[in-house]
Amino acid sequence: MANKVLLIEDDMTVRENTAEILELSDYEVQTASDGLKGVEEANRFKPDIIVCDIMMPELDGYGVLESLSKDSQTQFIPFIFLSAKTDHKDIRKGMDLGADDYLTKPFEEDELISAIESRLAKTAILHQRQENQKSQSKLNNFEELKEHLKSYELKSFAASEVVYDSHKGSNYFYMVDKGVVKTYLIDENGKELITALYKTEDVFGDFTFKHNSSKEIAECLEPTQLFCIPKTDFKRFLDSNTKMLYDIIDVLDHNLQDTKNQLLDMAYSSVKRKTAQTIILFTERLKRNKLRQIRISRADLAAVAGIAQESLIRTLSKLKKEGLIEIEGRNIKVLDFEKLEQIS
Repeated sequence: MANKVLLIEDDMTVRENTAEILELSDYEVQTASDGLKGVEEANRFKPDIIVCDIMMPELDGYGVLESLSKDSQTQFIPFIFLSAKTDHKDIRKGMDLGADDYLTKPFEEDELISAIESRLAKTAILHQRQENQKSQSKLNNFEELKEHLKSYELKSFAASEVVYDSHKGSNYFYMVDKGVVKTYLIDENGKELITALYKTEDVFGDFTFKHNSSKEIAECLEPTQLFCIPKTDFKRFLDSNTKMLYDIIDVLDHNLQDTKNQLLDMAYSSVKRKTAQTIILFTERLKRNKLRQIRISRADLAAVAGIAQESLIRTLSKLKKEGLIEIEGRNIKVLDFEKLEQIS
């Protein structure tokens, strides 16, 4: 059965010529002369892919994509923009709205066919993966789940790049492949409190399915690679693997206990003890090397310890004089781990 293409284009000549190209390539084609008609045809025709112009009367291409993305019947149909616009901002706007590709007019025949074929192939692969997930045997524990998550898209983030925050919400959960991510909150006075650190194979994210914003901020401490798991996939997986919920609850409870202990230490520990505890926390958490050396900013250490940065720097100097640590730039090397543990 031929794949169905919906072509939305207000220029009659372009519309007819493009439709002919597609029909000669064995596609079943339906056309629409403006955005409003295109939305109607998408719901009636149920195309496998949509090719849409941007500048149109009644409703432009951006409006078409936005309208279709709100409808559960059409939101996952692959969408390719056609436009004479070549400005990067216009392209970025289309991709941010969820478009799969962007072709600039005039385009070559093979460019159009190649774009359609690649998007249909991607959709088929994703569909097959979902079917395989449904038919696969149940996973037994959280470790098996993490192996499964490694099949998802891997994205790179620069040091200090924000993964998500209250303004940059996220529809994903994440698992660290390489690097380190910190999550933190900022109080009304602008003071930062680090709530967690995540390293290789740790899973994190805004654990809610109701909205896409978080008061917590996730930021990379160094160049980092993250597996990005759509929340819809994660929820679907949990629905069919309810046994896994117990393991996830245990992980969340463990993280919560760590945060409670951190708050307790912040409330009652001395500055020296807090500093020693924080160095040990980072050293064990990051597990850099046999030399027990970490590279971390004084601001991040102070944020985790819950003390002023000036107090932290003075305490680090004391620990250095006592021969417990060695400091070189942002690097802190633990020389006497046992004595540092005794202080903490």
